[in-house]
Amino acid sequence: MNFPTTFVLAQAAPGATQNGSFMLILLVAMFGFMYFTMIRPQTKRQKEHRQMVSSLAKGDEVVSNGGIAGRVDDVGDTFITVEIAPNVKIKLQKSAVQQVLPKGTLKSS
Repeated sequence: MNFPTTFVLAQAAPGATQNGSFMLILLVAMFGFMYFTMIRPQTKRQKEHRQMVSSLAKGDEVVSNGGIAGRVDDVGDTFITVEIAPNVKIKLQKSAVQQVLPKGTLKSS
């Protein structure tokens, strides 16, 4: 018995390709949402913090991550010396500075 040579193409289920493309679009949308709500703001804050730390100078009034407020007395490559009371100085890592206060803030408190 000779059978004629025919090509049979397998067909996907009617909704399979639409379901796959929908899942891909959903995945891309979820990544976009995560990028704009979590990743982008965090990198922006990191950039602002790096810029603030690099611009520290003697006389700036700062607050550390631990809540210690004082005036910058000396600035090194990775450490700064902060005077927290008359004749009381501590060394902090530059990255531990959380905020630079406006001039004269420590005198008012």
